[in-house]
Amino acid sequence: MNKKESEFNKVFSAWDILVIAFGAMIGWGWVVSTGSWIEKGGVLGAALGFALGGVMIFFVGLTYAELTAAMPQCGGEHVFSHRAMGATGSFICTWAIVLGYVSVACFEACAFPTIITYLWPGFLKGYLYTVAGFDIYASWLAVAIIVAFIIMMINIMGAKTAAILQTVLTCIIGGAGILLIVASVINGTVDNLNGQMFVGNTAGLNIKAILGVAAMSPFYFIGFDVIPQAAEEINVPPKKIGKMLILSVILAVVFYALVIIAVGLVLDSGAIIKSQEATGLVTADAMGTAFGMKIMAKVVIVGGMCGIITSWNSFLIGGSRAMYSMAESYMIPKTFAKLHSKHKTPINALILIGVLTMLAPFAGRQLLVWISDAGNFACCLAYCMVAVSFMILRKKEPDMPRPYKVPAYKFFGTMAVIMSGFMVCMYCIPGSGGSLILPEWGMVGAWSLLGVVFYVVCKRKYKESFGDLVELISDEDAATLMPEADDEELDKVIDAAIDRVLASI
Repeated sequence: MNKKESEFNKVFSAWDILVIAFGAMIGWGWVVSTGSWIEKGGVLGAALGFALGGVMIFFVGLTYAELTAAMPQCGGEHVFSHRAMGATGSFICTWAIVLGYVSVACFEACAFPTIITYLWPGFLKGYLYTVAGFDIYASWLAVAIIVAFIIMMINIMGAKTAAILQTVLTCIIGGAGILLIVASVINGTVDNLNGQMFVGNTAGLNIKAILGVAAMSPFYFIGFDVIPQAAEEINVPPKKIGKMLILSVILAVVFYALVIIAVGLVLDSGAIIKSQEATGLVTADAMGTAFGMKIMAKVVIVGGMCGIITSWNSFLIGGSRAMYSMAESYMIPKTFAKLHSKHKTPINALILIGVLTMLAPFAGRQLLVWISDAGNFACCLAYCMVAVSFMILRKKEPDMPRPYKVPAYKFFGTMAVIMSGFMVCMYCIPGSGGSLILPEWGMVGAWSLLGVVFYVVCKRKYKESFGDLVELISDEDAATLMPEADDEELDKVIDAAIDRVLASI
């Protein structure tokens, strides 16, 4: 095991990591997918499905919070799983989470120009070809590639630059969502919930529909785990890192559930079906109806556009740091561990992911939906392995310094393993409501094969260096010397919110 001093700049504040995690979880889905969630589970069924998925993420988030505070080092999952399971377990876990990050980033590259077509109907020019029923236009490709390049460059220019962008856009998203929720309370009616509370005529069918929504909901919560990936760049005490991670999960669960209910209060089942058939932007139509002005629908669309960028931005941060940590352990080519000489960002990893996001739109939207589903499965697998690592380390290293310590660890750890494992099984069992289809399994297989190639080649090339876990020198001392942020009021709010949630379980 090697030791080193951190080469990263500590630039992230508590607020930065909160908006990075929350912005990653609240992307474009709340604008474009709410109608399909309601069709799948009903208004209350979909809200309960997201709450159930959120509970799973909350349990997993608790394990992440403790491990991140105990090991605030770049790589997150890579470090946790390596310390608990060794090199092979760490490779599988980290390679899985990289698939999740890269798949979402690539999907967002297609989502951004697609949303422009809703704002500007004449935007599509220069038809080129069709992939899986999706028409590719030159203007659509140009916007996707240009925006992908800009986001890549923002991340290369420094983590703080990316955090500032994240803060501005996340505030816009939150503002649009709050407007919709408040308007639905004032102008909506519970009568619109008639006939669309749940899907199915029996309790069994209701539960199956709720579980179907719960199975796909983790895809929309992916992002809280970006915090441990960038742990070396966070300039707050380790204990607070864990608390901010948990708070970001709570906020995301509440946001999604309230948006779903808000749409149901404003639009009845017939209006939702009509909106789905017309534009598919049910949330935007609900905003327009709530305010009685069509232009307000575009406010939600702009909020969704900001959500695309925040998710995209966060996953570039997370994916590049995960690749950096693997390269530092000689699990993938060492070139991906190179940092920019001035900005101290993992430049080669960022360039690779950036190039992939620039190439992704050429494959069309449907192929990227498949790879996103595959990435969702991979993330759940990584979450399960982190939860298992949490339990292993509590037994293996009971005296490890843990600035943020999860109470009743056996209960919370076991629940995290069971619920994340349940989600993994839901993707594997046909007819479960969330199982992967053949093309998606093909994506998982292809990524796994690439991982095997890296594993074998790097093990032969780097020999005994393969899988070395590099730890920070005096990491614990550095944490104690780190200046406390002057935000006692924020601390009190965070502590109160988390304590209430824990007390209610």
